[in-house]
Amino acid sequence: MGMTQSMGMTQSMGMTQSMGMTQPREMTHPSLPPMVLLMGPTASGKSALAMALAGEFNAEIISVDSAQVYCDMDVGTAKPTVEERAAVPHHLVDIIPPTASYSAARFREDALRLAADISARGRLPLLVGGTMLYFKALREGLAELPDADAGLRAAIDAQAATLGWPALHAELASVDPPTAARLQPTDAQRIQRALELYRLTGQPPSQLYGRQRPAVLPFRAIPIALVPGERSVLHERIALRFEAMLRKGLVDELRSLKKKFALSAGLPAMRAVGYRQAWEHLDGAYDAGELRNRGIFATRQLAKRQLTWLRAMPADRFDCLDTALEDKVLHFLHAQLKATPA
Repeated sequence: MGMTQSMGMTQSMGMTQSMGMTQPREMTHPSLPPMVLLMGPTASGKSALAMALAGEFNAEIISVDSAQVYCDMDVGTAKPTVEERAAVPHHLVDIIPPTASYSAARFREDALRLAADISARGRLPLLVGGTMLYFKALREGLAELPDADAGLRAAIDAQAATLGWPALHAELASVDPPTAARLQPTDAQRIQRALELYRLTGQPPSQLYGRQRPAVLPFRAIPIALVPGERSVLHERIALRFEAMLRKGLVDELRSLKKKFALSAGLPAMRAVGYRQAWEHLDGAYDAGELRNRGIFATRQLAKRQLTWLRAMPADRFDCLDTALEDKVLHFLHAQLKATPA
C-alpha cells in the first residue's frame, strides 16, 4: 500500500509519519472548494485548535458533535463559550431541544448546505468534532435504511429494562456477529438501532450497510486527525475535564433540564456520556464519588471508540499532546490550501 508523508506524528515517538491509507476520492478533485475536517477524541484539544485555525484561515466552524446540537445542554457537552461564538461563527450548535433526535443523514444534509453557504461567502468551512459516524456519513454517504419506529424502540427499551443491555447485545451477536463485535455490550443507543433494523427488515444491519452506495463529496476534504502519542496522558486530560464539568454544575444542569423538558432516560440526548451517569446519580443509583468515577470511565471508553473509528479513516495524523501542535497544523494547512486553485 502506497504511503504519503504526513507532517503529523514525530518519528521520536516510535510512530510512522503516514498511516498508509488510500486517500478517499473526494480528495482527488483539486478544483473543488476546500473544507477542513478536524477530527479527534474527546479532550484532544480540538476546540482550542479550531479557534486558532479559524482566525488564521477566515473560517467558520461547523460542529460535528451529536450532543452539541441540543439546546440547554452546555456543561456536559463542552460547548463553545459565548465569547468564542461571538469571535467565530459556529453552526449546528443549539439547534434542537433535548427531547428531539438528530441523525447522521440530517447532519450530512445540514453540513453540506452550511459548507456551501460558507464557501460562497469566501470563507473556509471548518468541521470540528468527535462524532465519527457523522464524518463518515459526510464523506461516504449513507445506506438507505428504514426510519426509526417509536413503538419498536419502546419495546426494545422495555426488554432492556428487564434483561439488561448485555443480554440484548448477545441477541444481536446471534443474528449479526460483525455488528455486535464492534459494539460494547452497554452501548444502548447503537444496540437498539441495530436490533430495530433487524426486526424491521429481517436482515442483519451489517448487510444493509454493506449495500450502501458511495456518495461524492462536492468539496476537497482536508482531513486532520488528532491522536494521542501517550494514551495515559489523554486519560489524565479526560479525568480533569470531567471533574471540571462537575464543578461547573453538570448535575444542576440536568436538574434544570428535567424541570424544563419532558425527558426520559432513553432519549438520545440523555444517553450522552456524562448526562447518563448524572441521571443515574439523581435517581439514587450511586453517590457523587461514584458519579465521578463512572463518568471518567465512560468518557475514556468513548475516547477509545473514537480512536478506533479514526484508525479506519484516511487523514493526516498529528499528536494532540505535541506542544508544537498548533504550529504544525497551521504549516500543514497553509501548504494544503495553496494547492487549491483560486
